[in-house]
Amino acid sequence: MNSSPFEQNIIAMVWDCDKTLISSYMQEPLFRHYGVDGAKFWREVNGLRAYYGKQGIAVNQDTCYLNHILTYVKAGIFKGLNNKLLREFGKELTFYPGLPDFFGEVKRLIEEDPKYKAFDIRLEHYVVSTGFAETIRGSAIAPFVEGIFGCEFIEAPAQPGFCDSAEALVVAQEAARLQGESGNGEIAQIASALDNTSKTRYLFEINKGSNKYPETIDVNSSIAREVRRVPFENMVYVADGPSDVPAFSILNYNGGSTFAVYPKGDVNAFKQVDALRRDGRVQMFGEADYTNASQSWLWLTEKARAIADKIVERKKVAIKNSAGAPPSHLT
Repeated sequence: MNSSPFEQNIIAMVWDCDKTLISSYMQEPLFRHYGVDGAKFWREVNGLRAYYGKQGIAVNQDTCYLNHILTYVKAGIFKGLNNKLLREFGKELTFYPGLPDFFGEVKRLIEEDPKYKAFDIRLEHYVVSTGFAETIRGSAIAPFVEGIFGCEFIEAPAQPGFCDSAEALVVAQEAARLQGESGNGEIAQIASALDNTSKTRYLFEINKGSNKYPETIDVNSSIAREVRRVPFENMVYVADGPSDVPAFSILNYNGGSTFAVYPKGDVNAFKQVDALRRDGRVQMFGEADYTNASQSWLWLTEKARAIADKIVERKKVAIKNSAGAPPSHLT
């Protein structure tokens, strides 16, 4: 008897955001709102490692920008910056051609095909980004995705003594809720920070199903490959460059699919993704154009179908093997 809790009939397309779904960086609306020179901000961020290094402090280059944002908040430059505002910035994100429509199109191609529908094969989209989760949640892509993993901020930090009694806990939670709903709060702490290596954690969350059942499955739980919710071979990871090599490597090693994109006409970006392909980091690449019949559209939709076909074959074999031989007349 098969004791697996999952049918393993899910295909997951996992997406980076900046330079993959959008042509720039999602912090640009933030800089515009406050009249801040984005180039200057990033120069400062790039100088933080050396600045703190002289003090004997090592910083994570991928996530130290989050602390620098908090520094701008405390300095009054990003006065009033809160999660509500970060989400509103998502409305200003400009997506590459074909998005967000492509997300719905590839999902329908799989889920409305009678051959796949017979086995309840479904496709889910996820975004894993070192940018702001709230900004992605406020963008046009949000209604099409199953999950968003990104950096997050806390507006009302828990104060000393907040868990001394049930009453104190309720008061603290209610104060945080009201501050969030009012939109008058201000980000004060980092809740979660993703870097290019820790992004791989969320591939395992999707793989094991801990993102769906966090109370019963931990990302570090030991789960046999054959009973995980989304096998790695059912995943496609789409990103733009070398910073996503850790995630590419996880998928390549475990039988998944990897695809890199580059902006149309950008020779340097083309050379970069071509080098990734030649080095075996990605299986294929294409222009960041997801319109119908474009190269990226064709490769990604065909890859989704190929994965669905393998699921169908596996299901058919399982059904056949589960049935004993029919009775026959003695000769």
